[in-house]
Amino acid sequence: MAKITFREAGGSEHTIEIDNGLSLMEGAVRNMVPGIDADCGGACSCATCMVYVPPEWADRLPAKESSEEAMLQFCPHATAESRLSCQITVSDALDGLRVTVPESQH
Repeated sequence: MAKITFREAGGSEHTIEIDNGLSLMEGAVRNMVPGIDADCGGACSCATCMVYVPPEWADRLPAKESSEEAMLQFCPHATAESRLSCQITVSDALDGLRVTVPESQH
């Protein structure tokens, strides 16, 4: 289990505990984190669960697969730090991760 903090663009933060093996998106949806809509339910086909991950955490995450890269190319607010939270599986190694939800998702 890991404690993950989701920061809204306006500054509000939501720190939640997510069981290992779930995705960041699943944890956010179960805890009603604003801005994580997950319209596709985690199928990597909508990008409504995008988050910005600080560069210092990038090496602890799995590499982006081609489907995630393709979805992010269609997001007008995507940056190099953008990830789809449905594609990040929680483990103890992510305890303390702080991500930001894009303003465009509020």
